[in-house]
Amino acid sequence: MSFAARVGAVVTALVAFVLVSAGPVSAHGFTSTVYADLTAPAAGRVRVDLGLEYDLLVVSAADAGKDDALFRAGDGAFQNGDPMEQAAALDAHAASVVAYVADRFKVTAEGAACTAVPDGGFAIERREGVPYARLALGYRCPEAASAHEVRVGLFPDAEGYVKGVKTIVTYDLDLTSGSAALDGQHPSFSTRQSPLQRFWEFFRLGAEHLLLGFDHILFLLALIAGSRRVREMIFAATAFTLAHSVTFALAALGVVAVPAGFVEPVIALSISVVAGWHLWRLWRHRSHAADLAPEAAGRLGLDAAGWTRLAVVFCFGLVHGLGFASALGIQQAWSWTLLWSLLVFNVGIEAAQLAIIALVFPVLAYLRTHRPAAGLRTTGGIAAGVSAMGLFWFMRRTLGM
Repeated sequence: MSFAARVGAVVTALVAFVLVSAGPVSAHGFTSTVYADLTAPAAGRVRVDLGLEYDLLVVSAADAGKDDALFRAGDGAFQNGDPMEQAAALDAHAASVVAYVADRFKVTAEGAACTAVPDGGFAIERREGVPYARLALGYRCPEAASAHEVRVGLFPDAEGYVKGVKTIVTYDLDLTSGSAALDGQHPSFSTRQSPLQRFWEFFRLGAEHLLLGFDHILFLLALIAGSRRVREMIFAATAFTLAHSVTFALAALGVVAVPAGFVEPVIALSISVVAGWHLWRLWRHRSHAADLAPEAAGRLGLDAAGWTRLAVVFCFGLVHGLGFASALGIQQAWSWTLLWSLLVFNVGIEAAQLAIIALVFPVLAYLRTHRPAAGLRTTGGIAAGVSAMGLFWFMRRTLGM
């Protein structure tokens, strides 16, 4: 087997691994996000407003408290889909639920533990297309404290229900305000946290969101497979970046809000369409290695089909931006607090995107230039697999499977 053929086989195998890994689960895997907003209503008091995925909260709290009645009531309410019934189920078993949360969401002041008590009942809202329980806890802390630390251990991997839980924290405490992103490797933060630490947390979170979000990776692979020249890749990546940055910023400012029930199926459809576009070009031109006729291309080296492809990529990029925004559960009430961190999150996404392009595109470009037949088979195989997976996800998300 020639070197080019081996390179093509390795690239195809890597893409196949991504497809197989992504197939049986949702696009982002079995993960969850916790949202926490901390304020200081009075000296020695910290109020924490929490948003927790409802069905995950029910099974985790029921398991930790050995409360089978909570599981039966909560699961039945989840299946019925009635928010009032779901809130009532949590209220009826508030002791088990609050004990679970308070034991895993700790607030300390200058090293002294703060005592948590419920501050109102439960309410149900929808985030990313699933029900979330809202719970407020009041923490009594030493009044002289000038700094607070938060440590989170909600829904750990050891419970076996989800993996890689993220906790997005916004705070207005100790004469400072900001935000933090916590996970199993970085479970705590202090209000004395430096700006560099906050930057790194959200940069890392953005990069991880793209690298662990199979749907966004496959969309990017479809763009790479369908770009024959460096300028086509640059134009496609730029169109995608500009588009998703626009809607990401608008969502951060509370200007747009589109339900996940629309966003997620369209993201899946975008994967299939962009990959299918490359397959259509292969069928039409018979050889993707052939250059466009000079008279067919404009001043920037794109023909009418190339400009149409960019328009399609831009439109779908707008929807992907809404998907990126939903990863942080952007809410209009506190979008301004998170705005800087959201921009850093977007920078992390771009860095991960550029890394994937830098790794994959040169390999495919080498194959197209030196081994056109191998390049044709490799890009065609990638596009076919990605398109099929996009259609599969589209059907699942449209039918609510």
